[in-house]
Amino acid sequence: MKFEAFNKIPRLSREMVITEKIDGTNAQILIIKTDDVYVESANSTKEVDEFFYNYCLYQNKGICVFAGSRKRWLDTSSKGDNFGFAKWVQRNAEELLKLGEGRHFGEWYGNGIQRGYGLEEKRFALFNVGKWASSKVLIGNVLCERNELKEDDKRIIVPQCCEVVPILYEGLFDTQEIKKQVKILYFSGSKAVPGFMKAEGVVAYHKASRQLFKKTIENDEKPKGK
Repeated sequence: MKFEAFNKIPRLSREMVITEKIDGTNAQILIIKTDDVYVESANSTKEVDEFFYNYCLYQNKGICVFAGSRKRWLDTSSKGDNFGFAKWVQRNAEELLKLGEGRHFGEWYGNGIQRGYGLEEKRFALFNVGKWASSKVLIGNVLCERNELKEDDKRIIVPQCCEVVPILYEGLFDTQEIKKQVKILYFSGSKAVPGFMKAEGVVAYHKASRQLFKKTIENDEKPKGK
């Protein structure tokens, strides 16, 4: 009989990062070597060829770029796109290659998406604040220009077409700190788009458990969709 071990329990009193929860639509960019898709896929060569034909938005020197929503791959057709994200990825593909190989998750937000934030354009904000840094957001509670990061900051500057979700707090896990940051957003508005007063809420990342938790300003007690 297969033995199942009990998982190690993470300690609660460990580091967390609180970021602003942006109200847009979940999006991802996949940058991958063409050969790796064929090697990793369990489908036939013909089916993989069709996948490339339908969804590869950019291909150069053996590297392909794909775009996705929370649940599906996107194409640039009116029905296959998600608020124009695939078209944006295709237009900015060469700059986005600077993200490197892998899956890059973020929020696609702005004009015409959810609360819109009073923007005339749409923006893509990456979630991984431990890796990426941007001049458009707070880094360690300090608004940094691209060339003003601290010497010991290991985060990498994102491509010009991207930004990063704002960091609101870094420190020990504390539910009171989460409530405090929600209250600050309520009274001072969004950090991602200064001046927009109807912020959505926060996301708390508990590093030891590698788990994300969200808390919204309005209707936090209700499941999503109600």
